[in-house]
Amino acid sequence: MPQAQAQKKQKTSSSLEQLKASGTVVVSDTGDFEAIAKYTPQDATTNPSLILAAAKIATYAPLIDVAVEYGKKEGSSTEEKVEKAVDRLLVEFGKEILKIVPGRVSTEVDARLSFDKDATIAKALEIIALYKSLGISKNRVLIKIAATWEGIQAARELEAKHGIHCNLTLLFSFAQAVACAEAKVTLISPFVGRIMDWYKAKTGETYTGETDPGVISVRKIYNYYKKHGYNTIVMGASFRNVDEIKALAGVDYLTISPGLLDKLLKSEEPVPKVLDAASAKKEGGEKVSYVDNESEFRFQLNEDAMATEKLSEGIRKFSADIVTLFDMIEKKVTA
Repeated sequence: MPQAQAQKKQKTSSSLEQLKASGTVVVSDTGDFEAIAKYTPQDATTNPSLILAAAKIATYAPLIDVAVEYGKKEGSSTEEKVEKAVDRLLVEFGKEILKIVPGRVSTEVDARLSFDKDATIAKALEIIALYKSLGISKNRVLIKIAATWEGIQAARELEAKHGIHCNLTLLFSFAQAVACAEAKVTLISPFVGRIMDWYKAKTGETYTGETDPGVISVRKIYNYYKKHGYNTIVMGASFRNVDEIKALAGVDYLTISPGLLDKLLKSEEPVPKVLDAASAKKEGGEKVSYVDNESEFRFQLNEDAMATEKLSEGIRKFSADIVTLFDMIEKKVTA
């Protein structure tokens, strides 16, 4: 009887708590910061699409007002006023998110700069300066950059010369992951769900967590990094279901949408640890390198049809959303 009572008193951890206990740092993937707190994530990530969606919510109108007033004051031409207002809006969302999470927030550079190293660096420095003006240290910010060759080289310089931490996003291929590690970027975001989307569309197959091509890709990258001693954090992103998340339990970080975080919070299904550094060192592949070898990087990326298509598609989508955001802010700036 006492044993039965003890078992009754013993509360089963939620799947979310089990995931955290596996050693994985949980990151919230949203611009809607009011939806973050109950999941107690360490960090949060944003992107142009998420910010655009959040900016349409009436609750966040005061943030837009602050950004628009800033743009009007700091810019000379309409174009400059809008750009400065949008930058300030991204930072305003980041500032509010940092009141909730104890760690870092990812703020994305305009996707239209994805093939311009110098412009990416300049924009990253502007964003960090804006955070600093609001009393927020660069150590609490990850500058999010598309993992193009130019983006990776921009991140290399931002990390080494300016001490600015970077999150390389829209990452779909092993070649991108290797180049990012060699550039000593702080973190990469391989897109699990979008990889699976591509294969599902091509093959018509339905995948389990174990057979999911996106999961397999992240495991390969994680094992390679651990085997060769790279410090770059692997943060799985863009999930379609809970099974993908469970299949990566133990990986460094996972950034998860509020909808899937909620499912994990309400579930008590087991989430056993799948990945760990010790076994990864035995399973990682042989070392390859793209240092000062842009042509080989581009060739290997081109050989991966999925990665080539999804990277291009991702940049187009984020670019379209940032243009929509600019248009929305321009109407307010010129009103």
